[in-house]
Amino acid sequence: MTDSAPAGSTVRSTPGRPLVVLEGVDKHFGALHVLRDIDLTVHEGEVVVVIGPSGSGKSTLCRTINRLEPIDGGRITLDGEPLPAEGKDLARLRSDVGMVFQSFNLFAHKTVLENVTLGPVKVRKVPKAEAEQRARALLDRVGIGNQADKYPAQLSGGQQQRVAIARALAMQPKVMLFDEPTSALDPEMINEVLDVMTGLARDGMTMVVVTHEMGFARRAAHRVVFMDAGQVVEQATPEEFFTNPRSDRAKDFLSKILSH
Repeated sequence: MTDSAPAGSTVRSTPGRPLVVLEGVDKHFGALHVLRDIDLTVHEGEVVVVIGPSGSGKSTLCRTINRLEPIDGGRITLDGEPLPAEGKDLARLRSDVGMVFQSFNLFAHKTVLENVTLGPVKVRKVPKAEAEQRARALLDRVGIGNQADKYPAQLSGGQQQRVAIARALAMQPKVMLFDEPTSALDPEMINEVLDVMTGLARDGMTMVVVTHEMGFARRAAHRVVFMDAGQVVEQATPEEFFTNPRSDRAKDFLSKILSH
């Protein structure tokens, strides 16, 4: 069971304003219907953990929120504004939506510090000295302040993923998306990344997290969203979901996951 109450458990009764809203969202890859009429609202300061079997549409859902995947039907709004299709407005949207991927997607030829400062300087037009000061503070926050001058290849996978988190935070996003951020890591590195994410949750960052890490879902989520076959099958607090899932599909999924 959970080793502590969810970071913002009081937030459940008084969520912030709706920040990310998906209404009737559909997505196809050719003949494959990967998202089916998805309705989902993520409130400011809320941590929503999306779980489900492989191929259920979790990562695609995550990627539609910053329009890495365009949708075929329905509507997505961020902070009340529809997602723009392209151009400068889309770039601005992406700077408001931090994204952390399975693979770290760092620039191999740039130092850790340069990776973290690039976005704020180029996109947000933050002065370089200010961007570097903020980047160093963020690297300290994720526990790798002493790695600023190294290159990604000199770091462990867990350290690289923490750089990726710091890079996303440097843009001061409204919401952070995590697409299976620990799935490419060796087991001993998983907790160091989850600890950083738990800290962000505790600090009130709005987060949508696709993960297979049930311990993190219990510990840090305000809400668990269970997907299967492109649909949101059920959503509940971690306590409700893990102790009393309502759907047969969720019960079957949990029996397989939790028996290992």
